[in-house]
Amino acid sequence: MTNLKLLEYLETFLTEKRKERFKEVLPKRTKHFTVATEDVFQLHNTSAVMRSCDVFGIQELNIVEEVNSKTIDNEIAMGAQKWVDLNRYHSTRDCITDLKAQGYQIVATTPHVNDCELIDFDITKKSCFFFGRETEGLSQQVIDQPDCFLKIPMVGFTESLNISVSAAIILQHVTALLRKSDINWQLTEEEIIEKRFDWIKKTVKDYDAIVERFHSEKVST
Repeated sequence: MTNLKLLEYLETFLTEKRKERFKEVLPKRTKHFTVATEDVFQLHNTSAVMRSCDVFGIQELNIVEEVNSKTIDNEIAMGAQKWVDLNRYHSTRDCITDLKAQGYQIVATTPHVNDCELIDFDITKKSCFFFGRETEGLSQQVIDQPDCFLKIPMVGFTESLNISVSAAIILQHVTALLRKSDINWQLTEEEIIEKRFDWIKKTVKDYDAIVERFHSEKVST
């Protein structure tokens, strides 16, 4: 109850427009799908993937940085770094282990003899879509142990798409189907409350001082 009262108090420091935006966006967020990028070299690609995650309601982005470690480009991410949760890993193995422990199947997005085409992808399973480096693609570690392979059908001379373009195409398709389904794909009530706190903290100036004031006023009454 105290947390909810604190939340209501904190929301008084938001504009009505921002409060309404939070209420509009949160019910459309999901952890049913997530994305992992593996040692992406070009900074703008990781930033663009994060932006796509935000646009299509993917709440978490996982970044493996065994070789390349960079910060998100704020200009390209267009503020998405505020709204999407970023999980960083120092190894592909740790990332896969953690995701599987959370119940995700590992989906390798790369052409393969046993590929599933995007239109046939089974959206009922919690899935993490893995994307590899710009030139080398996914590591052998991912190629050797995915639960399935996924490809975007192409009919032109070009054999591959930019990683950020591929991510956007896949996420738009699977999330559109997800929202038309009967799958329980939305955040839990607890997760929604947690995100409301998190997003307010990233929006309101002097957040810690405001929280301290709330608790001190509560003690004095």
